[in-house]
Amino acid sequence: MYKLSGTVKVVNPTVQVSEKFSKREFVVTDTSGMYPQDILFQLTQDKCTLLDGVNVNDSIEVSFNLRGREWTNPQGEVKYFNSLDAWRIDKMNASQGMPASGPSAMNLNPTPTATPQMTVESSDDDLPF
Repeated sequence: MYKLSGTVKVVNPTVQVSEKFSKREFVVTDTSGMYPQDILFQLTQDKCTLLDGVNVNDSIEVSFNLRGREWTNPQGEVKYFNSLDAWRIDKMNASQGMPASGPSAMNLNPTPTATPQMTVESSDDDLPF
């Protein structure tokens, strides 16, 4: 389970893939790194309605799972695909950078820990190391 905060760039309509399967895709721009990244997410089945009320340029936090699968094409070549399956979307409160619904009880962002620091003490011995 992962979380990503960003700005909604694209909201697509729900697509009925088969009689029993529907999906809805959306793109979130992540600006936390040096270069902005446009990340494609998908919602499936009853989760498609999570995007109702979400508009382009809204700041959101997406909770999602990373999924991967193998597929063999008709020529016998094996291909691999990844998808980011969203299961929760929270609109962000612009002034605080927090979900409008409040802080989540399940914070999946790791807490940074202090790393040990090496110190060099000067000494008068003649050892080269």
